[in-house]
Amino acid sequence: MKPSYARTLRSLQRNILAGIITIGPLFVTYLIFSFLLGILAKAGLPVVWLLAAVFPGDWLNEPWVQSVLSIVLTLVVLYLVGRVTSLVVGRQALRLFETALVRLPFVAKIYGSVRQLIDSMMVKKGSSQRVVLIDFPIAGQKSIGFLTCTMIDSASGELLAAVLLPNAINPTSALLQILPMARVTETDLNMEQAMSMLMTGGAVGPEEILFTRPALAAQEEAMPPLPSA
Repeated sequence: MKPSYARTLRSLQRNILAGIITIGPLFVTYLIFSFLLGILAKAGLPVVWLLAAVFPGDWLNEPWVQSVLSIVLTLVVLYLVGRVTSLVVGRQALRLFETALVRLPFVAKIYGSVRQLIDSMMVKKGSSQRVVLIDFPIAGQKSIGFLTCTMIDSASGELLAAVLLPNAINPTSALLQILPMARVTETDLNMEQAMSMLMTGGAVGPEEILFTRPALAAQEEAMPPLPSA
């Protein structure tokens, strides 16, 4: 009885684990999309309520209809805003708006920080910003980061790197690390792959990644072996 019970228990655990591995990424994707759709729906609800008041009808009072209309209206507004800001007049208006925000102490800090974070995430190919790895929180354990800029140490002349380290699952919060460029490991990851790994906690990622700095690996191979005791 005991061996049969143990086999049944192991089979149950194995199947449950397989189910978690299968459903886990889908569940995380569902949570992310539900969160984003909820924000879009809430943003457009006031306009839908106004339409329901102007054009009374039972169909506009249905919750699912209001949610769909809210999402569609919000997406249309976002498209129009993006379209306008891509034009010369829109860019000038955006600069005037940002100039006005700079005069508001607390709003300027929040807006500036969020804007810089989003700009660092939306990196185009050929940009100096790229996906890197650094030793964090301890040596030997690497974290994914975005190299945002380089600078020079005024005392030693050493090249330094400013690396943004987004938190997994919630990449809207991050740490900023300034460290020598020699300690930065450049990877072959693109921005989409890095964001997928961060948003899914590593569940979605490439099969291969450049983890070891080639120069450091070559130095270690060139070192003479330690003398035997």
